[in-house]
Amino acid sequence: MNKQTYNDISETLYSAKLDNGLSVYLLPKREMAKTYGVFSTNYGSIDQTFTPIGENEKITVPEGVAHFLEHKLFEKEDRDVFADFGKQAASPNAYTSFTKTAYLFAATDHIEKNVETLIDFVQDPYFSEESVEKEKGIIAQEIKMYDDQPDSQLFMGTIKALFQNHPVNIDIAGTVDSINTITKDDLYTCYNTFYHPENMTLFIAGNFDADNMMNLIQSNQQAKDFKRIDHIEREFPDEPEEVAEKENKIVMPVSIPKCTVGIKESSAELKGEAFLKKDLLQDMMMDHYFSKGGTFYQELYNDELIDGSFFFESTLEKNFGYSIVGSNTDRPDEFANKVKELLLSTNNASITAEEFERMKKKQIGQLLRAMNSLEFIANQYIHYHTLDIDLFEIIPVLQSLTLQEVNDFVQNWIEEDRMALCTIAAE
Repeated sequence: MNKQTYNDISETLYSAKLDNGLSVYLLPKREMAKTYGVFSTNYGSIDQTFTPIGENEKITVPEGVAHFLEHKLFEKEDRDVFADFGKQAASPNAYTSFTKTAYLFAATDHIEKNVETLIDFVQDPYFSEESVEKEKGIIAQEIKMYDDQPDSQLFMGTIKALFQNHPVNIDIAGTVDSINTITKDDLYTCYNTFYHPENMTLFIAGNFDADNMMNLIQSNQQAKDFKRIDHIEREFPDEPEEVAEKENKIVMPVSIPKCTVGIKESSAELKGEAFLKKDLLQDMMMDHYFSKGGTFYQELYNDELIDGSFFFESTLEKNFGYSIVGSNTDRPDEFANKVKELLLSTNNASITAEEFERMKKKQIGQLLRAMNSLEFIANQYIHYHTLDIDLFEIIPVLQSLTLQEVNDFVQNWIEEDRMALCTIAAE
């Protein structure tokens, strides 16, 4: 077991790469009452085309399989796993994103038993034809529910406008038609390929002893048999730099129109330091201009183009990235034009040394505050780990950014062809 101490943030992390390939990270914090565990696979909704383990030909599975798998793993032949956690005073959950699927629990008691339950249920799939058919109806209802939610449609409408070919433009849950084609064999094929320990990470943070916990996890894994794998072959379509469509208009029963402007941040594969610097600079730019103290926010507010629903977000993943600015607004055309005008003005902008220091300090402060959350640490550590980045080394990288780097970024940040807008208009 490796031990690494990060003096700047007063954290000590224990880690091991097990014989079967599983990456384990332990962050004991004995002052905490709660323990949080997350077992994550580097597999999300965009992983549709791949070469199954043990085969030579690539396949493409139906949209929504990753999310379908997340649902099905909780159901066993003789029980529901939620009941197991309930008996152990734990609160379980799971989520599927574009790039990962994670299973988790939080508890203040029976910690080692809950860790074993977490590992064991994820590593013990049970799918029957009957249970798969039953689940289709449940997920179809979930999809229809999101289809009726304007905010959900606004987000996916923006993503569809931004990306032409990349499967990020497909809803994580798939469609009613696509999930109806999913078979038990599809689930086992995807499970056996992507749920191999080599492709998974286990992170436990909270009140426990590191040695005892690592021994428990190692013993658990040594009792199971996994064939070695080297690499999972995934395939993604070529994605152009420009957006799929400049404008996407959706008509729904809303009292006030909704509008977003999306920025296609990336369609190339990034990793390591190149990824991290782009990720940080992207976030810093959005916060600098669109937070409540930002100049762009003030202009939108003064022109009465936004209300309390105003939001901005920025996401960067290994082979795609986007930023979105949006709000409820009774003047969606004016809002969109103003946001685009403001964004394009950054081509001639110059961040001052004083502004840059303020931006860095704010970013560092936000990160340090977030690290008070076990959930944030565990999930973000896994996110960055899959990109060959150490979450606990981000602050030194932030501190090392230069004024030249931030100005080079902002002046090349926005291009007309990489912006799209989405409007939810009233019926």
